[in-house]
Amino acid sequence: MSIFTGNAHPELASDICRYLEVPLGQCEVFEFSNENIFVRINENVRERDVFVVQPIASPVNTRLMELLIMIDAFRRASAGRITAVIPYFAYGRSDKKDQPRVPITARLVADLITTAGADRVLTIDLHAPQIQGFFRIPVDEMTAFPSLGEYFQNHDHDNLVVVAPDLARAKDARNIAAKLDVPLAVVEKRRLGNAQQTEALQVIGEVEGFNALVVDDEIDRASTLCGVAELLLKNGALTVKAAAVHGVFSGPAIERLRNGPIEEIVIMDTLPQSPEKRIDRIHSLTVAPLLGEAIRCIHTGQSVGALFQPKP
Repeated sequence: MSIFTGNAHPELASDICRYLEVPLGQCEVFEFSNENIFVRINENVRERDVFVVQPIASPVNTRLMELLIMIDAFRRASAGRITAVIPYFAYGRSDKKDQPRVPITARLVADLITTAGADRVLTIDLHAPQIQGFFRIPVDEMTAFPSLGEYFQNHDHDNLVVVAPDLARAKDARNIAAKLDVPLAVVEKRRLGNAQQTEALQVIGEVEGFNALVVDDEIDRASTLCGVAELLLKNGALTVKAAAVHGVFSGPAIERLRNGPIEEIVIMDTLPQSPEKRIDRIHSLTVAPLLGEAIRCIHTGQSVGALFQPKP
């Protein structure tokens, strides 16, 4: 087994290697002055089981090209098997043709990864479950929602209500609510065209007099989250906290969260966070053990799904 990383999130790759007690593979990934990306593998990988850790993080298109070129380099170096470990899969929102003359970019990215030479994909909480079916190779999708639930289970969660910010997240929110043994509420929202704006319309369920925990798969510009928080407080919620797997935090997100009403935001470290995004109210948990165990299962031919089976 050999684990390599591009420039997207080397800290996470190092944490995975420490968890598995294996060295991080040696390779160079850099950009020439003409913006062409170059990859050189500095060790023999012939017939090895190679895992390339590379979330499609900002700058998204550069990190995606790094991943594709690395996969191609390992394929040409005669690696035995190549697994693309993509903790965050970008372009996941472009998962269907919901308007005339628009692409299904998530399918295109899946085709690119497959064509580059990946034998399988390991990822965490895709934005839409149908993206798994876009690949012609095996996809292992892990979920970090149990880790988020465990965090709040170990903290004060009295008088709590778990809130799904839209119907798409109702199942994940319901699972966390069941884990914490607290009620569930759902917010009805409407997306306003392609302008990355949403409108929270109404709350389905009781939140008055409760401390609300909003559960989502990612926080991008934080417009949905802040709108939901304001609606919950307007409907009588005492406080609002948030939990999300992926902290994208693009555009005005950090400023909105810094000045907004949400007391605490808990995310996973599927994406790197620059210093300006590390504000006091954002708390990050690691996915290194989760990915490390999944990598071990794939390498040894064990069931990845068994990781989520209830322990006797």
